[in-house]
Amino acid sequence: MQFIRTEISDVVICEPIVHGDERGYFVETFRSDKLEEFLGYTINFSQDNESKSSRGVLRGLHYQLAPHAQTKLVRVIEGKVLDVAVDIRKESSTFGQHVAVELSGENKRQLLIPRGFAHGFVVLSETCTFAYKVDNYYSPECDRGIAFDDSDLNIDWRIPHEELQLSPKDRVQPKLSQTNDLFDFGVNYYV
Repeated sequence: MQFIRTEISDVVICEPIVHGDERGYFVETFRSDKLEEFLGYTINFSQDNESKSSRGVLRGLHYQLAPHAQTKLVRVIEGKVLDVAVDIRKESSTFGQHVAVELSGENKRQLLIPRGFAHGFVVLSETCTFAYKVDNYYSPECDRGIAFDDSDLNIDWRIPHEELQLSPKDRVQPKLSQTNDLFDFGVNYYV
């Protein structure tokens, strides 16, 4: 597996090696030892989640506060998404900036989104099966979000606004500048 730091170095693209022939393919989608060696710290994933969505479904931008903050390792099994991670660590040099990576069943890329980032994705294909690991369980009281269309974030979701499908919750999230529920830069949220 190859690991690639993005323009926000804490967000990492994971590219597995695909072994294929006329019968199909085999791919190792996760190796904790290799990931930990690259990162220099341990992530203990505790739950796997999966969602199925149609074109234009936008889920996000979501995060959980400490003590239930989550690291996510996301991938697409079938279909294609634009996956986005937004730095919400106050006083970080990249605060409010985002990384956008296309993930698909074809390219088999994964994105590691550490604690301190909001996450969202939009489905670019007709349908999509999206899977992800998290290192902390869902906590309704710590669940937060940021407006997907916050003009200060300037995210190009690649789908016209009128074609997006959002949950009622995601339609009313605050802008980044309107929330105090953020992370402090330099705090180790893995302790």
